Amino acid sequence: MIQTLQEMLSYPFISRAVIVGILVSLCAALLGVSLVLKRFSMIGDGLSHVSFGALAIAMAMNIAPLKLSIPVVVIAAFFLLRLSNNSKIKGDALIALISSSSLAIGVIVISRTTGMNADVDSYMFGSILAMNDDDVNLSIILSITVLILFVLFYHQLFSVTFDENFSKAAGINVSLYNMLIAFLTAITIVLGMRMMGAMLISSLIIFPALSSMRIFKSFRLVVVSSAVISVICFIIGMIVSYQYSIPVGASVVVVNLSVLILCSLVGKH
Repeated sequence: MIQTLQEMLSYPFISRAVIVGILVSLCAALLGVSLVLKRFSMIGDGLSHVSFGALAIAMAMNIAPLKLSIPVVVIAAFFLLRLSNNSKIKGDALIALISSSSLAIGVIVISRTTGMNADVDSYMFGSILAMNDDDVNLSIILSITVLILFVLFYHQLFSVTFDENFSKAAGINVSLYNMLIAFLTAITIVLGMRMMGAMLISSLIIFPALSSMRIFKSFRLVVVSSAVISVICFIIGMIVSYQYSIPVGASVVVVNLSVLILCSLVGKH
């Protein structure tokens, strides 16, 4: 496996993909713990479909995909969080509503302009090796920004995740930090789209967190373990994809599923 990894990294385009993949995996894993504990883990699925709709419009208008999709998905994340708290339509129903609507709009726009071609397939199911230099540079900068913000506000995010009422009593601006979680999640979703695709990106958020929770009970240990599991699963998924010529996103999901099953078995003993 080490020899295969060295062979892969000898190709510049694969080494760039590995760097971006590791950073995005870290971001998704760290945020995934808070999202799973807050029972809002499917926000990744909803936002990925919003991102697909935005990408479809960007392609139709010949605009750089990330430059349009990032602000659109950030706005959708804020909108989703605010409506979930104040609307009669709650949580999973609201996510399903936005998710299906955005996906339908994206499919209609693409079918009326470029047609359902290979570019669409890469956004639906992932194609990390197709990232150009601009995508890679922007992804690295934004991923590092997400990681820095998570570390800086770790204690506030921890408090808001577990007990919002206590956080309010302690003087923490709960709405602000919920918005921060939504903002960081939106950026991570857009960056992960090229790697996992709209259909699979939510797995990058959910699986490592669930695997870690089967073994550890401390929030800090779960966060650290989730980050480690996510990175390892991504690297193994990349190697499997390289060896057997299968999509990276699907490989990473299957590896994550295997680790979840293993952790569930270990956690029972």
